[in-house]
Amino acid sequence: MLGKRIQYGALATMLICATATFAGSQAGAAPGRQGGSQATGVSGQQQDTSVALVQLSSEPVSTAANVDRGNGQRVDLNGAKTKSYRAQLSAQRNEFKQWLRKNAPKAKVTGSFDIAVNAVVVQLNGTTLDVLRKAPTVTSAQYEGLYSKTQDAGVPVDPDLALINAVDAWGFDGPSQAGAGIKVAVIDSGIEQHHPCFDGMGDSDGPNNFTNNKVVIAKVFYNKAANLGLTPEAIDSHGTHVAGTIACDFGTTAMVDGVTIPHPISGVAPAALLGNYNVFPGTVGNARSQDILNALEAAFSDGMDVANMSLGGPAQGNQDLLTMAVNNLDRAGMVIAVSAGNEGPGFSTVGSPGSAERALTAGASSVPHQVARTITNNLGATATAVVGDFEPIPAGGLSGDIDIVEPQGSEAGATVPGISIACTPIPPAPGVGMIAVIARNICDFSVKVGHVQDAGYAGAIVVNREVGAFVMGTNGAPDQPTIPAVMIGVDDVSVVLPPATAVTLNDPAYINPYGPANQMADFSSQGPTDVDRRIKPDVVAPGVNVLSSIPGGGFAFFNGTSMASPHLAGAAAVVLGASPDLTAAQVRSAIVNTANDDALAAFPFDPLPLVDDPNLTGAGLLDLNAAVNASVLLDRVSVSFGQVPKGAGKTFAQTVGITSGTVSAVQVVEGFGAASFSATTDGSTITVTATTAKQAEPGASWATVVLMQGEDEAAHFRVFLLVG
Repeated sequence: MLGKRIQYGALATMLICATATFAGSQAGAAPGRQGGSQATGVSGQQQDTSVALVQLSSEPVSTAANVDRGNGQRVDLNGAKTKSYRAQLSAQRNEFKQWLRKNAPKAKVTGSFDIAVNAVVVQLNGTTLDVLRKAPTVTSAQYEGLYSKTQDAGVPVDPDLALINAVDAWGFDGPSQAGAGIKVAVIDSGIEQHHPCFDGMGDSDGPNNFTNNKVVIAKVFYNKAANLGLTPEAIDSHGTHVAGTIACDFGTTAMVDGVTIPHPISGVAPAALLGNYNVFPGTVGNARSQDILNALEAAFSDGMDVANMSLGGPAQGNQDLLTMAVNNLDRAGMVIAVSAGNEGPGFSTVGSPGSAERALTAGASSVPHQVARTITNNLGATATAVVGDFEPIPAGGLSGDIDIVEPQGSEAGATVPGISIACTPIPPAPGVGMIAVIARNICDFSVKVGHVQDAGYAGAIVVNREVGAFVMGTNGAPDQPTIPAVMIGVDDVSVVLPPATAVTLNDPAYINPYGPANQMADFSSQGPTDVDRRIKPDVVAPGVNVLSSIPGGGFAFFNGTSMASPHLAGAAAVVLGASPDLTAAQVRSAIVNTANDDALAAFPFDPLPLVDDPNLTGAGLLDLNAAVNASVLLDRVSVSFGQVPKGAGKTFAQTVGITSGTVSAVQVVEGFGAASFSATTDGSTITVTATTAKQAEPGASWATVVLMQGEDEAAHFRVFLLVG
């Protein structure tokens, strides 16, 4: 409803740690296993200081003026002008190589790019970046970045798809045409092509090539892949889970922990085709910049319409080559959905490449379902529990007397009064077969549960420091605890406190509802971006309790902005399938500027508890039906005035172009902060003005500009300014 703004939601919620629960990693990605020299660079970015990415002066193919372009302004790589221009770029690279042989003979060019960025990969062999920057055609030189994975038919009743109005978006043709003919690249850890989610279309090109009629491309990107025998095969579960969210076959039956899910599941775009671009092959935990760039260029060259990158690392400002590549490929015609990161809550925590201006960047919200167990105490009280990635609970459940482990020493980090966090060894269990009650905080779960096991307990109950519970991941160490462990929310702690003396961990069951829907995830990274202070994420999608496919033909609930991003990639496929002539920018506008800005609630302990903040929620929750039926499209999805000096007392103006549709009027709904905003339109553009007072104190200001068609809201975009 026009003028209605989202208020802080005081709803209780199941709060999720900043992780996608894959590969036994609590932190959202497997530990780095990449060889080579690593160092911490800008903003904590992990870098390989033995390799440099060197950007050359000419425009890449994606942004060059003198290349061939087809429908939707997509660059035609087979056009005569494009081929001629690529030859010019090749000549420039050869000039750089000649300069290198004369001025830095130890350095070697080992790779190159010309579509997304005009750059080369240089093995430094002792050469410094300053030397490379002296070359006449070089505009920048930076160390290789290392990135990690960001995770922390009855489809109408699938709560995931229902929250984003996906089924309505499919229209009269239904799932058989949702995303049909659209190709989506999954730049991740591989796709298990024979999984039930992807095998419904058969395999006409033969076995053993990691493709079929659904997963039409399978490639691996890693410099040592051949020597190590690495292939595109999905070893890690992350990529297969992401791919299922994008395009799992309509009506697939799922089972989790022995429990049959009572509704079939489906991808957001079940008729779309997939490309497996594996940048995390085998047990590789960190993807290099050049691997990701190679995968992006290969995806574009292979004709992929959309790409998903559920990965990220700390942003590196305006010289971040990977964000440049994302921006350029969007201009060239490929929509790129990216996870915002799992570093929230907190100001300016969004990572790269989600920080790219033209990335379709996803924040994460909750889906209210889960396969979980219950704990019943000897007095009959029951609480919901979530099993960690440790020893499974025996069939029929596990029963035992409970022992509340008292805090050891000062335990300054304890968050549940009277309960130890077990980050140091604890006293021996007072009896055989007992179950220890400990609290969450500070150290990882493998350490906690290991101390409980060493003390002789048969199992562990971990009390969360927040409302609700989540899957406790392991820390990746080789020796993991071998006792069962479950988590309960702090709101259920009374079930394990006196007068209760014993509990039974019951068999699992599908629970719906499980916590509230559309609650912002506590881990979801927030904007604004570093340096230029732009709004990010762009839009929010389900990223908590997301059910999808994993290797081995199985299914699992994962958490993370990694799980939100593929919802946007699938949405882009559906929008493109319905309107194939849209540009990439128009697809992003359709998705962002029609989002539901009345749907989301803040997590209760957000230190920035205004859920109206565009740097928490972007434009709102994905509404795919509204996106497919968008009547107004814009040339940018938000307006950011950046950071202005304290006490500047100035007026600033920016314009937003209308690329499709008409607008009869614009209205500004004030949101927050000391700056004032206004907007006008001449029918083809919208001018937004921001004014700050001379006495304005440092802080953020934002508002929403609503675009009207008669009495109806056609679209909206968010506006942001930071003083100080």
